[in-house]
Amino acid sequence: MGEEEDIYTKDGTLDYKGNPADKTKTGTWKACPFILGNECCERLAYYGMSTNLVRYFKHQLDQSSSTASKNVLDWSGTCYITPLIGAFLADAYLGRYWTIAIFSIIYVIGMTFLTVTASVSGLKPVCHGPRGEETCQVTDAQSATFFVALYLIALGTGGIKPCVSSYGADQFDDADEAEKKHKSSFFNWFYFSINIGALIASSVLVWVQDNEGWGWGFGIPAVAMAIAVVSFFSGTRLFRNQKPGGSPLTRICQVVVASIRKHKVELPADESLLYETADAESNITGSRKLDHTKDFSFFDKAAVEIQSDNIKESVNPWRLCTVTQVEELKAIVRLLPIWATGIIFSAVYSQMSSLFVLQGERMDTHVGNSSFKIPPASLSIFDTLSVIFWVPIYDRFIVPLQRMGIGLFISILSMIAAAVLELIRLRMVREHKYYDLPEMPMSIMWQVPQYFLIGCAEVFTFIGQLEFFYEQAPDAMRSLCSALSLTTVALGNYLSSLLVTIVTSISTKNGNLGWIPDNLNRGHLHYFFWLLTVLSVLNMGAFLLVSKWYTYKRPVGSLR
Repeated sequence: MGEEEDIYTKDGTLDYKGNPADKTKTGTWKACPFILGNECCERLAYYGMSTNLVRYFKHQLDQSSSTASKNVLDWSGTCYITPLIGAFLADAYLGRYWTIAIFSIIYVIGMTFLTVTASVSGLKPVCHGPRGEETCQVTDAQSATFFVALYLIALGTGGIKPCVSSYGADQFDDADEAEKKHKSSFFNWFYFSINIGALIASSVLVWVQDNEGWGWGFGIPAVAMAIAVVSFFSGTRLFRNQKPGGSPLTRICQVVVASIRKHKVELPADESLLYETADAESNITGSRKLDHTKDFSFFDKAAVEIQSDNIKESVNPWRLCTVTQVEELKAIVRLLPIWATGIIFSAVYSQMSSLFVLQGERMDTHVGNSSFKIPPASLSIFDTLSVIFWVPIYDRFIVPLQRMGIGLFISILSMIAAAVLELIRLRMVREHKYYDLPEMPMSIMWQVPQYFLIGCAEVFTFIGQLEFFYEQAPDAMRSLCSALSLTTVALGNYLSSLLVTIVTSISTKNGNLGWIPDNLNRGHLHYFFWLLTVLSVLNMGAFLLVSKWYTYKRPVGSLR
């Protein structure tokens, strides 16, 4: 009997039929290739569309540099806010498998619609002149149609982003030490698969968009997304699935309401007197019990039993909560300061798809003396190569918080590199009167250091954040916490967009061209990069303070 029990997972996961998951037939590296294949193709689709999007806005939709940059940042931000919707549905009702499946189909529909808007006469802008130098006329209806397709994709990606990494980690049983050791490696391979997709997108697809047209440039990512859906469904029989645990937001609200109701109640000196179910398992579906921690003691009042609770009949969770439920809320509150420090980093990271590209446009894009030109957005390939180079080194640093701190420091260096390059470029413009040259004789390859540094920072910060939020999230809130970590990217994009708006508004007063004019040769883009450098230094200081203060969650029975 004991041997028969050992073949089943102990973390409550189920197979596709709803039966306890058999370790020998489901999960681990047997299931992961289908998840990693899905992620690789989805990221190829996403980056194949987004990497060069700022140029589509500027040249095809005839927008100014600042407007094009702002639109990219706003859309990118939305792509990282919608995961809150997907995470809520996954944790509360659908589970991760069905959330990924449904939103992947929405994603494919959006990609197909986007391809149509760039291919079909009447929907696509009317352009005249040679490719790369054409002038385009676009109607309000054409522009609106394009944005509808774009934001449909943002909705689709919202169901995939928060679930895929957590779903992959679910394939390893936390209660099995042998399987648990492979979980950290999964996050590395997960990020590696993202960057294989990004590598193809920033090299091949950007070249296709600049040389063969946007119909093909958006059509290939649409096909890649369709392949991602097929890859995911192919692994259905091998996947392990966590049961949705009910609305995490409801449980959080219950703790807040119960603790406010009992704000005058004294906490017992003995923490064992706080309310918890007598069963070995938590009463929250898909979650282990959590040990009591002493910080944020106000919320402990929600677990204090008083006479009016009348627990012999039934427990009203809006009046009395278990210790585990209280600790769920505490875990989220503890994550928030760490979460907040990711916003400035994401604002720095967002420059790679906006102002770095526009900076590169003004430089010499030829390879040596040949006629071959590097598309400015293709420089992000060096970010991807940097990621692929640094991922194997990542594991040498002990804990995710250390890794995140290293990434924040390196992001400061990337902004310094971008600012110094722009200073040198503008000095050359002034000395040789290159103000109105579309491309000055300074190789775009001088941008490589800033892209390489961003890639290095990305490995340490984003993988560290992904792993840290998964580990510290309550079991039944892992999709929500993955979505929470992704919202730093959203808010970083929105912050960058807001900074561009404020800087443009202030710097263009009294008829000045401002920091970020259409002709960057007459602007002061380096001022914007210096601004982000100062904000990054302040952010690094804040991170060091909050990481020193952080208290780790403790599942019942774990080593302290």
